Amino acid sequence: MNSIEKTGKTVELAIESALKTLGVNRDEVEVEIVDVGSKGILGLGAKPATVKVTVKFDPEKIAQTFIKDIGMGMGILIDVKTNITEKQLDIVLSGENMGILIGKRGQTLDALQYLVSLAVNKGTAPFLNVVIDSENYRKRRKESLEKLALNIARKVKATRKSVTLEPMNTFERRIIHATLQGDRQIATHSEGNDPYRNIVIAPRRHG
Repeated sequence: MNSIEKTGKTVELAIESALKTLGVNRDEVEVEIVDVGSKGILGLGAKPATVKVTVKFDPEKIAQTFIKDIGMGMGILIDVKTNITEKQLDIVLSGENMGILIGKRGQTLDALQYLVSLAVNKGTAPFLNVVIDSENYRKRRKESLEKLALNIARKVKATRKSVTLEPMNTFERRIIHATLQGDRQIATHSEGNDPYRNIVIAPRRHG
């Protein structure tokens, strides 16, 4: 429930009733006064005030609540820190047993990132790119992939044979492509369909 209309003897009483129903604070909503109401004469012809109260869209709060609820379901207490810019919502998770949330090769973290992205981009607000990290996993994974790309490229140059890497998500494939894009002896391209899309590192054919 994101929006509700309520009536009361006064505008303020109507707002208080709406806030109680929505379970939010005054600074979390926008208020539209539909009818200020009237006291009538000697109590006769009195008309209640009517307001429409709408919960403000807050992607950071949505993400925090969503992640903490998932953590509770997994029996994990998660500390969630968020930072939002015009086009991106960065989320850093910390706490005990974060390895469970990261998962093998970050698969659980990627799945959580996907679900949070769906949650915060549910409304009509501008689309936000969501990036979730924990224990500096993204940076460590990036460095690992860069080393892998350079090592495979050396092998391809030596053997003149293409190498197909294991399936990777979009973020990881982008790292491989970016690492090797300046190498004139190497060409990279992706094959297959998500989530089993692979990068092929091949010797560049000149002429």
